[in-house]
Amino acid sequence: MEMIWIDRLRRLNRGIALLTGLMLLACAGFVLLDITMRRLGGSLGGTEEIAGYAMAIGTAWGMAYTLLELGHVRIDLLRARGTTLVRALADIFSMVVLTATVTFIAVQAWPVVARSLANSSRANTPLETPLAWVQVPWFAGWVWFATVSAVLTLLALSMVLRGRAGETEAAIGAFAEVDTLQ
Repeated sequence: MEMIWIDRLRRLNRGIALLTGLMLLACAGFVLLDITMRRLGGSLGGTEEIAGYAMAIGTAWGMAYTLLELGHVRIDLLRARGTTLVRALADIFSMVVLTATVTFIAVQAWPVVARSLANSSRANTPLETPLAWVQVPWFAGWVWFATVSAVLTLLALSMVLRGRAGETEAAIGAFAEVDTLQ
C-alpha cells in the first residue's frame, strides 16, 4: 500500500520536474537570445534577474523530486554496516530531521511572502518585478518539499511498524558504493 503512494508521488514529481526543466530551458533560451542581441548592439535586459528567479523556483520545486529519486546526499558509513532494521531506522531518523528542517524553512519563508503581498513589494531593479510573482511559487515549492518529506516519512514508518523494514530501502534509502566498504 505504501509503495503505491510512493510511486504516485514519484510520478507526480516527475511531471513537476519536467515542467521545472521546461521553465529552466526557456530561461536559458531567453539568456541566449539576450547574449546574441548584445553581440548585435541590443539587449533584452534583466536576464540575470529572471535567471536568478528561475533558479530559486526550480531549486525549491526540484528538491522533492530529488528526494523521491534518492538523490540527496547522505553520509552513510555507519548505516551501511547495520542490519536491515538499523538501516531503516537510520533512514527514518534522517527523514524526520529533513522534514523538520524543510518545514522550518517553509514556515520561516511565509512571513517574507506575506510582507511582499501586503506591501505589493517590487524588486529594486530596472524591471521592478513584483516580488510576489517570484516568492509565491518559490514558497509553494518549499511547502511541497515539506509535504512530500512528511508523507514519505510517515509511509516509511508505516512499513517499519508493519514489519517490512527491508522495503524502506527503495523508498527512502541511501545508495552508496557499499563494495568499497567491504
